[in-house]
Amino acid sequence: MALNLAQSAAAAACFATAGDARRAASVVAMPSSSSSATTSLRMKRQAACEPVACRAVARHVAAAAASSRRNGVPVFVMMPLDTVSKCGSALNRRKAVAASLAALKSAGVEGIMVDVWWGIVESEGPGRYNFDGYMELMEMARKTGLKVQAVMSFHQCGGNVGDSVNIPLPRWVVEEMEKDNDLAYTDQWGRRNFEYISLGCDAMPVFKGRTPVECYTDFMRAFRDHFASFLGDTIVEIQVGMGPAGELRYPSYPESNGTWRFPGIGAFQCNDRYMRSSLKVAAEARGKPEWGHGGPTDAGGYNNWPEDTVFFRGDCGGWSTEYGEFFLSWYSQMLLEHGERVLSGATSVFGDGAGAKISVKVAGIHWHYGTRSHAPELTAGYYNTRHRDGYLPIARMLARHGAVLNFTCVEMRDHEQPQEAQCMPEALVRQVAAAARAAGVGLAGENALPRYDGTAHDQVVAAAADRAAEDRMVAFTYLRMGPDLFHPDNWRRFVAFVRRMSESGSPREAAESAAHGVAQATGSLVHEAAVALRS
Repeated sequence: MALNLAQSAAAAACFATAGDARRAASVVAMPSSSSSATTSLRMKRQAACEPVACRAVARHVAAAAASSRRNGVPVFVMMPLDTVSKCGSALNRRKAVAASLAALKSAGVEGIMVDVWWGIVESEGPGRYNFDGYMELMEMARKTGLKVQAVMSFHQCGGNVGDSVNIPLPRWVVEEMEKDNDLAYTDQWGRRNFEYISLGCDAMPVFKGRTPVECYTDFMRAFRDHFASFLGDTIVEIQVGMGPAGELRYPSYPESNGTWRFPGIGAFQCNDRYMRSSLKVAAEARGKPEWGHGGPTDAGGYNNWPEDTVFFRGDCGGWSTEYGEFFLSWYSQMLLEHGERVLSGATSVFGDGAGAKISVKVAGIHWHYGTRSHAPELTAGYYNTRHRDGYLPIARMLARHGAVLNFTCVEMRDHEQPQEAQCMPEALVRQVAAAARAAGVGLAGENALPRYDGTAHDQVVAAAADRAAEDRMVAFTYLRMGPDLFHPDNWRRFVAFVRRMSESGSPREAAESAAHGVAQATGSLVHEAAVALRS
């Protein structure tokens, strides 16, 4: 017998968190040949007719779930990139969102992550904010009982891995960047990147009298004021965008127009006039003014490999010289200072009793990690080589602001990647985890690519949850909600994954058995979500 949306969500939520999937499955199935089925039917009807009693049960289940999660890692799920319409006033596919949130709740998911796009909210002009579509989503999440990680997305959507839609920066921002192309990151060949405003002009009042950092801070303040009643209750985390794809990095490997292809080393982004001005000052202070005219010219192109270049080659490349140390220190320090400035704005808005923690996303650049120079990390701004830890300074910077370090590629295994490119995602995750631990900051994780298989789930559980309490991740965000997630087999595996994460130490067999019951109980709801997302 099929359940409607409200009935299915209520039934599934009660058993998914309490951990008795088989009993709940019998409640939903209601076999007519047994007395227990009659009792189950009576109980279900009574619960539907007595909202006060239902709320009491929900509170009991929520308390049990909270107690369980203290021993594990809460799982969030990323919403589609285009959850809110480009006009900002409504949700896209509202029926799909409602069905999907109910399905996620039924699986025991802690909450959702959603991009709050600068290009949507402040598109009409400076200081004109439209959060209507996001308000509808927050109200829906609260009603469903899900928490929210809100991403302050100050970057363009489109041109990176997984970008299925195009959401540019606010038009008034783009107009200023078109007037002054040096507001955009620029490579040594003069190619401009409009994904994110160059950090070289962070302190310049180039946008109608405001600096970029002031624009970001004003946006976050408007968000805080608009959603004050949700902060700390429904909205539990603010992830602060710091660069392309929302990550604290330079746009060194843009996929748009075929500029970069995996596993190319990327290219330095320091040739707009604001970055060059800073480099000139740093070179003169070092007593080497000849070093201040731009980045290295022997570092190859976007799709080269380290050994194809003079700068990144072996132990004796330019990266290991006095000049290389100077340039890479300056380049990475500029990125750290950008993080400091934006986080200072974020903590001034959210740090005084707002109730939501702050996080920052760091990219998982795992290709050529096994080389001496770690070239792709260097072009992205992470001064991480065989002889130097580039993630500890980032973790310490986040620690100064009480922010969580959110890291990607947690699902990847070394042997799954091209061995000739010396990809080592597992070693990279371990290094970043060690940096976070040494700096005393929380570590959260994401999968870099959509994965619905048990192998990827096993890897995430091993890296995030199956560890001593002090080494567990504080949260994991699953990429991404969509029709594929709600495929029956994928859904069953996902439910088992959530149980294994949120109840650390839960045997895989027990989780899979419970997941089978959840999958049966919520089949109609999940089907509805999948169909609605495809429409």
